[in-house]
Amino acid sequence: MYHRPAPRRPHTVTSSPLEELEQSFLALARAEAPLTLPAHLVCDDPAEGDWPVDRIRTRLAHPSTRPELRSRTWCEVVRRAHTLGEPWSVVAVAMTLPVLRRMLARLPRPAHLERQEVEQEALAAVAVALTEVDAADPGLDRELFGAADRAVHRLVYAARRRSEREAGEPMAHLGRLHATTGTEGDAVTDEHQVLVRAVRARVVDLAEAQLIARTRLYGEPMQQLACERGVSMRQLYRHRNAAEQRLASHLRPHGLQ
Repeated sequence: MYHRPAPRRPHTVTSSPLEELEQSFLALARAEAPLTLPAHLVCDDPAEGDWPVDRIRTRLAHPSTRPELRSRTWCEVVRRAHTLGEPWSVVAVAMTLPVLRRMLARLPRPAHLERQEVEQEALAAVAVALTEVDAADPGLDRELFGAADRAVHRLVYAARRRSEREAGEPMAHLGRLHATTGTEGDAVTDEHQVLVRAVRARVVDLAEAQLIARTRLYGEPMQQLACERGVSMRQLYRHRNAAEQRLASHLRPHGLQ
């Protein structure tokens, strides 16, 4: 018989976005009436009934679990997230945490790039990808992990570019986006011009373009912008990801990605 561990006391301060999500997930799994899934998704014993979602995740991440069982479990979790919404969306993203932790532990992160920002970037990418994957796709977990991997590597790349520019060049705070004349010595990047055209085409609005430019092109910390705009970092990450998805869809037919 499986004995559920006693609920942990809630922490007033969490050490990271991954830990914050973990605590929300465990609260669902270890409540008086825990959130459960059928055990047969991850094991072959027909005598097993329902398991709390944290035990399901443990078995899902275990190397001995067969690929077909993993696929079956992921499809069911994502199906519930799509059809039932919360709290299954939280569960679906939290199911990626074991892999995300390993992925981020191996990531060569520049010293000036905060770990919390990298973690939030990975979670935001998974949350966006979750809304787009096909719940019937047996490889959907790879789509989620791939989205996180691409997002954090873009973040690291932007941070490195920022470091390279810091030799004598002050950080530019974009008060507005504007068209450039292309005169000699103009340091505005091609990516910046793409954003200008996207604003003119109403693919993104000015605030979204500024958000992308300041964080992606100029490497400003997301926490700073969140304070300026009076929103949480999580909201701002989701806002930026949604804007970037529209921008990517706009650029793809033109071969500009």
